[in-house]
Amino acid sequence: MFAAIGIIILLVMVFGGFALTGGALGPVLHALPHEMLIIGGAAIGAVIAGNSMHELKAIGGALGKIFKGPRHTRQDHIDAIALTAKLMKLLKADGPVALESHVTDPANSPIFAEYPRLLANRPLVALICDTLTLIVVSSGTLDPHAVEEVMDNAMKTHFHDMTEPQHALQSLADALPALGIVAAVLGVVKTMGSIDEPPSVLGGMIGSALVGTFLGVLLAYGIVGPLAGRLKQILDQDEQIFHAVKQVIIASLHGHPQPLVVESARSGLGHAVRPGLTELLDSLRGR
Repeated sequence: MFAAIGIIILLVMVFGGFALTGGALGPVLHALPHEMLIIGGAAIGAVIAGNSMHELKAIGGALGKIFKGPRHTRQDHIDAIALTAKLMKLLKADGPVALESHVTDPANSPIFAEYPRLLANRPLVALICDTLTLIVVSSGTLDPHAVEEVMDNAMKTHFHDMTEPQHALQSLADALPALGIVAAVLGVVKTMGSIDEPPSVLGGMIGSALVGTFLGVLLAYGIVGPLAGRLKQILDQDEQIFHAVKQVIIASLHGHPQPLVVESARSGLGHAVRPGLTELLDSLRGR
């Protein structure tokens, strides 16, 4: 929502300000399609050349994420902490055998069924179930530090895959000014081929060539760069739920009491999604 609003404000202010100061939009709009064809086509070609089909699909999905915002709501963070805390409580009270059916088949688990939104989040469910399955098959004898290291490696891989589209967009933003110069140079080459034309015609051709430089800079610093920055903010926020789940598991394995376990996970969340401690404890009690 805010990304779309920001782009609209940007375009209105740039072109509106140009018109209000006496600039003629006609030549700019006339040159815009041709310059966009060169710059946009070169940009698309560069992105395709530099990425596999998997990354290209991820970039497409990331563009939708920019306009939709973070995936995980405040309630999702509450549910993730509550779900993991319940599973760890079951492990502590009834042992690995009682937990096994829940983590090996979460789709048919009554505990996971209480949180359908989380159950649809495959990466998060995989982190929880894979970690707890490891504990189950080890009969709960694993060193918490070893479990933490395994979880960190799993999250590092997942976060790396999540951030690839952001890096691709930022690389594109960095390249767009140069692609704008390419379009401008081609416009100058075209102009030099018509050097015998009168000054009024040459002036229009040179102005059209400069639109390429303008467009490359505008796209880079006004649109693609800010979108890449916004995507990074969204990905950083979506990572927090994984860290909260990890904190619940590791703190529980250390034998901390449940209020401290919950607080250790809650305190690591950003203010936008951080629930109150009482709210979390009430959720665990089923209130």
